[in-house]
Amino acid sequence: MRIAQVAPLFESVPPQLYGGTERIVSYLTEELVRLGHDVTLFASGDSVTRATLVPVCERSLRLDSGCRDQLAHHLRMIELVAKRSAEFDVVHFHVDYLHYPVSRREPTPQLTTLHGRLDLPELVPLYREFRDMPVVSISDAQRTPLPRANWLGTVHHGLPIERFTFVPRPGGHVAFIGRTSPEKGLDRAIEIARRAGVPLRIAAKVDVADREYFHEVIEPLLATPGIEFVGEIAESEKSAFLGEARALLFPIDWPEPFGLVMIEALACGTPVIAFPRGSVAEILTDGRTGFVVDSIDAAVEAIGRVDAIDRAACRRETERRFGAERMARDYLALYEALLAGTAEADEPTAASLTSRPIPADLLPETSH
Repeated sequence: MRIAQVAPLFESVPPQLYGGTERIVSYLTEELVRLGHDVTLFASGDSVTRATLVPVCERSLRLDSGCRDQLAHHLRMIELVAKRSAEFDVVHFHVDYLHYPVSRREPTPQLTTLHGRLDLPELVPLYREFRDMPVVSISDAQRTPLPRANWLGTVHHGLPIERFTFVPRPGGHVAFIGRTSPEKGLDRAIEIARRAGVPLRIAAKVDVADREYFHEVIEPLLATPGIEFVGEIAESEKSAFLGEARALLFPIDWPEPFGLVMIEALACGTPVIAFPRGSVAEILTDGRTGFVVDSIDAAVEAIGRVDAIDRAACRRETERRFGAERMARDYLALYEALLAGTAEADEPTAASLTSRPIPADLLPETSH
């Protein structure tokens, strides 16, 4: 099959440091190539792939201090894809909704994986207009705010698990990986570790938008004894960082669409202690691969029980459910349905519709 993968340009594919979407695009692209498909990747010029790379810009935009208009590069990429769309059997977008006005007018089958949060009021009229756009969710919970979008299916993320080293005997600390934004819960992670009396190692990205919050809220907390702030880390450092931890703390306060770091930790054998928001209940098995808790007190108590979790079972669960090949074959099934003209909208599950109430003013006009 001739497949185009269209990646965001903010990070390289794979990213040099933080970047969940671009990492998944890389895993999917490389696995599709391994399975024998002809894949073309539209991405930044510093990307590394066995697919045919179309370098849209010289380097990832976040690391390009000379780039002042990131949108301009993305719009140019969408036009490049449109000009070449007849070369492909299917075009797979990962750039949110930017391409909709162009791609809805192209005859080549296409689909879009939505990697971000969807609980924004502005998206309701957008998806009412573009209800013909075939979209894929990365968890059932992600669909909750937009149940009537043209969902083709849910494809959970997958990893090349062999890249993650299983660590049967961890150290005494807990770990946090993520952005330093309020919704990721780093302040809660520090409080949980402090109250549990265990060291916490933090690998976190400070986005421009989060600098004020980081300096005003997080930075003073870093003086807490036992708290170590490492900064951003590369994928090559993740196995050691996650595997050596007793647990990963994931005390989020937002509707997490997936949470890639959870399955990265499980691949290393490290259980996860997480708050029950977004996809968490789909990814974790409470009491088997970690603990789903609803308060800081419960998270502190869970740290005391986490050593009873079978780390080998965490690894086996990742191999069974979250491998890169499983992810690639799930997407191939969607591609083939599109090509055969048999793809139908996938009805949201009961769990996805009831996981969080949808405000009445956000429902599409056609629903009653």
